Amino acid sequence: MPEPDTPQIYLVTPPDFELSAFQPQLAGVLDAHDVACLRLAMATRDEDRLTRAGDMIRELAHARDVPLVIDQHWTLAERLGLDGVHLTDGARNVRTARKALGADAIVGAYAGASRHDGMSAGEAGADYVAFGPVTDTLGGQDLADTDLFQWWSEVIEVPIVADGGLDGAAVARISPYADFLSFGEEIWRTENPVAALGALLEGRVPA
Repeated sequence: MPEPDTPQIYLVTPPDFELSAFQPQLAGVLDAHDVACLRLAMATRDEDRLTRAGDMIRELAHARDVPLVIDQHWTLAERLGLDGVHLTDGARNVRTARKALGADAIVGAYAGASRHDGMSAGEAGADYVAFGPVTDTLGGQDLADTDLFQWWSEVIEVPIVADGGLDGAAVARISPYADFLSFGEEIWRTENPVAALGALLEGRVPA
């Protein structure tokens, strides 16, 4: 178990992957690291591809007692037996998703770098609010800076996720204030995702 002040790992799939190649990669990361939550975040809207990916990843995740949420598609979350949904449009659909999935489901919301959007999502009943990106590696977006995470951790009780653009320096900077650190392309684009995640958690640059 992580130390009380240590953020937990929130793992995000790549936006596109082949099931046969990704399955052993994901299993390796889940076995090597204590992952608190996993998110299926494919860019496709093809329900057949999402369903096949969701079935495969659910088996891996639930075998390790890791909850699995899916980007946006709360109808698929219910159909596939997933644990909830991650909404990418702030508070807009939090109440709708909650009503569809029930009180026990995970409903998270991404709020970019906006305190207002984050507070609105929390007030609407989100289980967590994600802010990001935290570095400018994603190209010209407003950044969620350290002050935002520090303010939220001191004022708001809803758990907070640092989501997007995490590098070793950002991990060290944000960790005192975040409940979860979200890792996705930061590790999957490397040759060894297990080692890359380990390096990032230690505040180092992945090899």
